[in-house]
Amino acid sequence: MQKFRGVSNLSLDAKGRIVLPARYRERLLEICHSEMIVTIDTEQPCLLIYPLPEWELIEEKIEALPSFNPTTRRIQRLLIGHATEVEVDGNGRMLLSNPLREYAQLGKKVVLIGQGKKFELWDEAIWSQRMESWLSEPADGQTPDALAELTL
Repeated sequence: MQKFRGVSNLSLDAKGRIVLPARYRERLLEICHSEMIVTIDTEQPCLLIYPLPEWELIEEKIEALPSFNPTTRRIQRLLIGHATEVEVDGNGRMLLSNPLREYAQLGKKVVLIGQGKKFELWDEAIWSQRMESWLSEPADGQTPDALAELTL
């Protein structure tokens, strides 16, 4: 599967639609016939946007987790419960439901961030604030071994 990379500043229209950058549209048509899943991030006020086949793999894994565990049940309720099927139309537009827009506190200006197999969608002001915070935070010494071995 092709990877999604980069940061794109977009506008959310009055109907709650974003227009995906042209560089992603053809790939999305090929890999998922422009069928996407949008859900919430359980840790940050942003949305996660997956091509349908990629989401189905994740959903299968989430559903297989033991539901008697309170943390697992929370994740199942939030991620699967908010998962919404959307289709990218011929003009590259994607309609975001009101509950999803409210959760992520999306205003008119938003930021779409490629994250490999998925996208994140943030309100521009929240993204800028979080990015500044992450860049200014000192490392806490909890770097996973695999990340510590990575050479950039």
